[in-house]
Amino acid sequence: MGDKKQFLIDELSVGESWRLFKIMAEIVDGFDTMSEIKNGVSIFGSARVKSDQPIFQQTEEIAAKLTQAGYSVISGGGPGLMEAANKGAKEAGGESVGLHINLPFEQESNPYLTTRVNFNYFFVRKLMFIKYALAYVAMPGGFGTLDELFEALVLIQTQRIKRFPIILFGSEYWGGLIDWIKARLIADGYAGEQDLELLTILDTPDEVVKYIKKHVIV
Repeated sequence: MGDKKQFLIDELSVGESWRLFKIMAEIVDGFDTMSEIKNGVSIFGSARVKSDQPIFQQTEEIAAKLTQAGYSVISGGGPGLMEAANKGAKEAGGESVGLHINLPFEQESNPYLTTRVNFNYFFVRKLMFIKYALAYVAMPGGFGTLDELFEALVLIQTQRIKRFPIILFGSEYWGGLIDWIKARLIADGYAGEQDLELLTILDTPDEVVKYIKKHVIV
């Protein structure tokens, strides 16, 4: 029994060691590829949005105008609003980056990438979003969008990274979240009034580009 237990421990150790090597390889590959990307703006949003929806077209417009202003566009590389961001950037003649995550149930990368990096680990992918972005634009989205948004907020709040612009696009979509933060987190003392200053809600593509150009000089 003792030998069998030790064998299982040894097998687990070997497996975990190889996992560490895979994680390190993803980080190195990401750093090597992304180090060539200049003036990146990360755009997040739902993978479920269709190309005929207004928010798709607005995302595409934001990306195109950012490209024309000298920024590179970084997305998750998948469908929906990620595709809109990459499409806008590529068709405007700019750098269109996709940080693609390998998932069992979805998702294929979109066809508008000039640079693609593949990931198996979400936390490594989020590291690349953070490290190589000068600003975040959060379009309407689900849990994944919220995860990426709050990851950045926590790192800025705890001073693990320097502050950069975080834009929430669409007051109709994000207004309820801000109201809840005020009514619950701030009112109950779980966050401070100053923490809301980390977020800016804007409603048009022109406002987004103007705000980023004002706060992120390229």
